[in-house]
Amino acid sequence: MPVPCTRECGKDATLKRPKTGDALCKDCFIDAFETEIHYTIVEGKLFKPGNKVAIGASGGKDSTVLAYVLKTLNERYDYGLDLFLLSIDEGITGYRDDSLETVEKNRDDYGIPLKILSYKDIYGWTMDAIVEQVGRKNNCTFCGVFRRQALDRGGALLGVDCIATGHNADDIAETVLMNILRGDIARLQRCTSIITSGADAIIRCKPLKYAYEKEIVMYAHFKKLVYFSTECIYAPNAYRGYARTFLKDLEKVRPSSIIDIIHSGERMQVKSNVKNPERRHCNNCGFVSSQEMCKACVLLEGLNRGLPKLGIGKSNKVKHILSMGTNGNPKSKDLPQSSNAVDF
Repeated sequence: MPVPCTRECGKDATLKRPKTGDALCKDCFIDAFETEIHYTIVEGKLFKPGNKVAIGASGGKDSTVLAYVLKTLNERYDYGLDLFLLSIDEGITGYRDDSLETVEKNRDDYGIPLKILSYKDIYGWTMDAIVEQVGRKNNCTFCGVFRRQALDRGGALLGVDCIATGHNADDIAETVLMNILRGDIARLQRCTSIITSGADAIIRCKPLKYAYEKEIVMYAHFKKLVYFSTECIYAPNAYRGYARTFLKDLEKVRPSSIIDIIHSGERMQVKSNVKNPERRHCNNCGFVSSQEMCKACVLLEGLNRGLPKLGIGKSNKVKHILSMGTNGNPKSKDLPQSSNAVDF
């Protein structure tokens, strides 16, 4: 027997929302989904009129829905935003090259300008080449660090005020769990922040923070949005995958567990004696860092020296190795200035 829409619109429901338990028809779900994201943007004060906003676009469901919704809400509510698509080509054959074709289609469909930067141009390495050196166990560390900095470089090139990323509720709940399991108290304090910024770094924001992954998929389905759904070929061994599996098991028992974990992270009090990393600028590339040399430069230095696992080790050991030349001679002031980097 059909279930009527909770909003009493006279239509039959097509889905039950895990977050609220409401049974909604297609049209009421779309309206609720867009309205909630609008509320998140307004309540979180994510943007100001006239802002130039880069949307981190991978071609996947999250960034595709984010681009479509931001364009829709920008026109509907007159945010006054100047939108751009910003994509990073990590150099993963058979994955990123295909997904970028989807991003280019989104550019054409939505009429939003697109800028693509590659690891090869910025760092002189592709992820395929990096994986050949480090194997598949720690490759996500390299990709995550390089991607974060690449987005900043792209944002600086475009002159944007903010970079909007497609992190959804599932992603954030996974991050809370990962930081708890790692005992990373400093990151636990800020991983639920809807806006992150520091010093002169470009602001990052998460308009989809409270949107469930399942609902993002349903929205894309109802709107007939084109997105790339293949998982990264190097992702199956990522630590995040274990947190994701655990979270999905929790969700089966308690559908609201995702949003509950996020709210727990938001309300968690961190002791006053827990010191957050001090923001400074990398002595090598000039980008924001919590160390004298940023993580991206440490990892890149290890790759260029034939020590691919350099940045994975303990910080004291890394400092010692970086202070020595290939023949054991001190060279702390003689590090290369990222010769393969694009000059922005």
